[in-house]
Amino acid sequence: MERKYDVAIIGSGGAGLTAAIYSSRARLGTVLFEKLMSGGQIALTDIVENYPGFPEGITGAEISKRMEDQAKRYGTTLVYEEVKSLVPRGKDFEIVTANATYKSRALIFTAGASFRTLGVSGEKELTGRGVSYCATCDGAFFKDKDVIVVGGGDSALQEGLFLTRFVTRLSIVHRRDQLRAGPLLQQRAKQNPKIHYIWDTVVEKIYGDKKVEGVNLRNVKTGKVQDFKTDGVFVFIGHEPNSALLKGLVNLDEKGYVKTDPFLRTSVPGIFAAGEIRAGATRQLVAACGEGCEAAMAAQAYLDALK
Repeated sequence: MERKYDVAIIGSGGAGLTAAIYSSRARLGTVLFEKLMSGGQIALTDIVENYPGFPEGITGAEISKRMEDQAKRYGTTLVYEEVKSLVPRGKDFEIVTANATYKSRALIFTAGASFRTLGVSGEKELTGRGVSYCATCDGAFFKDKDVIVVGGGDSALQEGLFLTRFVTRLSIVHRRDQLRAGPLLQQRAKQNPKIHYIWDTVVEKIYGDKKVEGVNLRNVKTGKVQDFKTDGVFVFIGHEPNSALLKGLVNLDEKGYVKTDPFLRTSVPGIFAAGEIRAGATRQLVAACGEGCEAAMAAQAYLDALK
């Protein structure tokens, strides 16, 4: 049976949940699609310390749950299924999952981005067996172990600091000779005796029989390759946009992020984008929520104009 809504939102991170809250409060029939869990990547974050109103910080899981409950309270329908296809049908958009077909008059795309992988030998085979992209999910499995963190940005240091609750020693492997993370995170990492650095270096191979046993590291300046024993490899080197559904439908930039105007409108009338999926996004929760609000209000204006 086909189900009709005023607004469909794909992706339930901060942008998607905020868009759902605003759309539902405007008395628009709103459906929110999520293939994994509400909150997106923020739900996997240990502590969120920079969201206004929470001076002591709040866990990513808790703030995600609160946003979800708020959206439900105002009438949002949550569908925990992956969207298989998205097709314009006249002035509507047809959204197909494995179990049903939906129609919506406006669409807000907030699918975010996925963790970028290293693409080296052994990474795929040992994922879940020592290779991880989520310290909050897997950190407890590495109690009293030695691990490496690959990356030099905020995520690498945030996740690395969380891992020091469990591990004996943590080595940060970074391809440059200085970090890109914010000053406060760098200061915390510098003060942590468990954290060490391997500069100007990349991972060339991850190896192990049934679990990670070590990596091959290459110095990008000297070319020297060393064998480095480790129990785990945590990768935090950026993200890839989850924009496959929009390829060939709206304009994307060279990296696959969605291009929007200042009102978060895409190149197709009725389709809006917000949060990390959008070209130029700041990748911060507070900004994503703001964009979710703006996209919902723009969608409402679009629907009003159709009348």
